[in-house]
Amino acid sequence: MLAAALSAAAVGLGALRENPLRTVLSTLGVIIGVAALVSVLSLGDAMENFVRKELERSTDVQTVVVRAKPFILVDGERTPVRGAPRFTTADLTEMTGALPMARASMMSVSGSARVTWARTGKHRNVMVTATTEGIDAFGKTKLHAGRPFTASEARHNAPVVILSHLLARELADGRSVEALLQQFVQIRGQPHEVIGIFAAVTGERGYGARVPYAAASQVLGPDAPIEKPDLQFQAKSVEAITSLQHAIQDWLATRFRNWESRVEVETMESTLEQVNQGFDIMKLFLGALAGISLLVGGIGIMNIMLANVTERTREIGIRKALGARGRDIKLQFLAEAIAVSCFGSAVGVLVGAIMTAAVVVGIRSWSDAPELRFVLAPGTVLLAAASAAIIGLVFGTYPARRAAGLSPIDAIRHE
Repeated sequence: MLAAALSAAAVGLGALRENPLRTVLSTLGVIIGVAALVSVLSLGDAMENFVRKELERSTDVQTVVVRAKPFILVDGERTPVRGAPRFTTADLTEMTGALPMARASMMSVSGSARVTWARTGKHRNVMVTATTEGIDAFGKTKLHAGRPFTASEARHNAPVVILSHLLARELADGRSVEALLQQFVQIRGQPHEVIGIFAAVTGERGYGARVPYAAASQVLGPDAPIEKPDLQFQAKSVEAITSLQHAIQDWLATRFRNWESRVEVETMESTLEQVNQGFDIMKLFLGALAGISLLVGGIGIMNIMLANVTERTREIGIRKALGARGRDIKLQFLAEAIAVSCFGSAVGVLVGAIMTAAVVVGIRSWSDAPELRFVLAPGTVLLAAASAAIIGLVFGTYPARRAAGLSPIDAIRHE
């Protein structure tokens, strides 16, 4: 039985070699379908990765915030929370070590202070944020000039500061904002060297500055909520946010009794749901486009194979008269269809990859999006190969059954 199947397959493959034009026409539909599938899925992966990086860079969707509750609502009125924990940098270090799904962590506290540049005499009331060094990994802001804190500066009370672009422009009073670099400004009367200036933000209105966390008590004054800092943890991916939140809650449960009433753990749940829904819709849409492309290729195979059956009716009759069974004829045509599909799949993957790479390069150059990268996932290649084999099997079955059902006498008499 195996020998007969191999013999029928060999006859089918031989027919493909003897009719190269017909084979090319049969393969062309699969090449187009698989190339479209690879292009659509690869472009989808590239766009998804790009969107994820943009969300990570410009939003807090992957951030989990931990802070002591300042109050709770009792009968609609705010009641101060007693015994709220005071988090320290040691707690931050311990929590970070217990959270392998976190990419970055930081601690911060904010307050208002007056910032003055003596050279111009300009001063502004500024929202000053004291942070640990981990904030740079969150990628929320970019520097226009200068540098961020070093690890040593962040851990110690180093007299350095990074100014927002709007604040630097106001303090410079007509000068270039770069004129403030390596200059000293006064924050609550204390001199701080300007080591960096943030990039301008569209619609920027408020004034901001960033100092090392160790300088919080000195810079922010006695009224700042230094005892209730924010701890922020960034998940490695959107999918890891829930597990990160649960891991943080487990850590809090081992440290503080009844922590739910004294500590709040915040995530952007509504935004996260919208992001996940957007990714799901995009994948379904791209999958539908790929399915249509493969369907077109499959119909092309079936049409060509039906034409083959009609063209080779006399050949089928002669094979049956010589003793070939219907099963042998069916295996012959199925082997042809699967061979065409597999060869078309290999060429289609190559064509689709080249097309996608060209499109990505074009979009990246036109839109100035350096984060957009070409992606060809192994799953895409496997899906294309499996789809091609299934197409050959499904759309080659009907022509094969039709060929196998022909009467030998009628087939031989066919003109």
